[in-house]
Amino acid sequence: MPLFWLILIVFAIAAAGYVLGRGRALQSAGGDSRELHSLPSYYGSNVAMKAMVPAFFVMVIWLIAQPLYVASVVSKTIPDAAVAEGSSLSLVMAEVRRTADGLDNAVAQGTITEDFASNARADFNDMTQRLKDAGQIVTSAITQPVLVAAQKFRAMTNTGRLFMAVAVLGIALLGAFWGLKDSHKEFRARNVVEQGVKALLIAAASIAIFTTIGIVLSLIFNTVNFFGLFPASDFLFGTTWSPEGRGGSEHLGILPLLWGTLYISIVALAVAVPVGLFAAIYLSEYAGPAVRGFAKPLLEVLAGIPTIVYGLFALTIVGPMLVSVFGSDGLGWMQGARSVLTAGLVMGIMLIPFVSSLSDDIINAVPQAMRDGSYGLGATKSETIKQVILPAALPGIVGAILLAASRAIGETMIVVLGAGAAARLSLNPFEAMTTVTAKIVSQLTGDSDFASPEALVAFALGMTLFILTLGLNVFALYIVRKYREQYD
Repeated sequence: MPLFWLILIVFAIAAAGYVLGRGRALQSAGGDSRELHSLPSYYGSNVAMKAMVPAFFVMVIWLIAQPLYVASVVSKTIPDAAVAEGSSLSLVMAEVRRTADGLDNAVAQGTITEDFASNARADFNDMTQRLKDAGQIVTSAITQPVLVAAQKFRAMTNTGRLFMAVAVLGIALLGAFWGLKDSHKEFRARNVVEQGVKALLIAAASIAIFTTIGIVLSLIFNTVNFFGLFPASDFLFGTTWSPEGRGGSEHLGILPLLWGTLYISIVALAVAVPVGLFAAIYLSEYAGPAVRGFAKPLLEVLAGIPTIVYGLFALTIVGPMLVSVFGSDGLGWMQGARSVLTAGLVMGIMLIPFVSSLSDDIINAVPQAMRDGSYGLGATKSETIKQVILPAALPGIVGAILLAASRAIGETMIVVLGAGAAARLSLNPFEAMTTVTAKIVSQLTGDSDFASPEALVAFALGMTLFILTLGLNVFALYIVRKYREQYD
């Protein structure tokens, strides 16, 4: 049964339970709702909750646990000879999953029949040719053991889905009957429903935590797979990035990418920090209410522009403009429109609202009494800003700058269109460079086999970027919390 229809049926059982539970509670009170402990809607909600929540809980747990169990069983059937040298069992299992998905898609397209797809004795060449004709084989790593394992994987998955549907519907019906049994006038339905809603809110608040944990674990597992195929020292300390040169460990060094990431971010911050900070000082200390009400929303519009638009702006406007000044017709320093300076300038423009908006809020949080005290001592407005307001707001401003830096490090589209794709170690801002995020995109969108180091390196790059941005965010929070002033 498709998952969508299973969810709809559970919702239908819950809706029917709501109506029946509400009616049964009123019936037990002789039709007088004043005789009930709770409002009639609570009794209906109690039945619906007991029908839905356990059923959906079992469904989620089943959907998480079934692939792990099936993969564990199927992996034991793969002979050691099927794991090629330089590969691993986890990479072979990834190929098994893709082949199983290909069988499902081929059956859905009508290229092969269900009986033929499930036939373990089907001719291997015939099967692979049909899958190729259907466009369901994207790599050349499929072998006879992989195909057999994929058929077993698919069969176990389909059987598990059938059992899941039966279990979920059975639990939904049992929960509905349980709720109906409790639908009488003495039952404290409101207390039960409110406790259930509280538990659901706690579960909803936990989703972000578990999602973060899942993202980190997926990065860790794939990074471990990569380092099982590629030396970690060559990745972390290599100075050459050239994934096309397969077979040489020196071709996947991350240092040129890290340098490009940091160099472009430094240029961007050199643009965004002074402009954004000066804009925040003007809006908070000098601008009148009318000017502030017009300029602040207009400045923050920059934060809502898609980054691809900034990338096109860098490619078509800023790059050619810089070439006209620093290129062969000008100073002769710049050879093309794509460069560190192009991407850094446009990225800095994108970061201006981040710095200005956060700094403006922090400056406005400084109490007016501090300003009045400074004026009372004879200080001018500029002296008050320089000697009173900015020192008081400095921890928050530093935190805003560090958060903007983490945003710059994670940017992709502006770099792809404005900085180019050359991985090099250079101090020349007029040369094309690239960043970690740009190479993550290129490595996962090429034609490389997903089981190859050239594709798995994207996860190692992502893990490095995650650690870098996490460190910046933690440092920003540390600065803000340690040095912030508490005002009454």
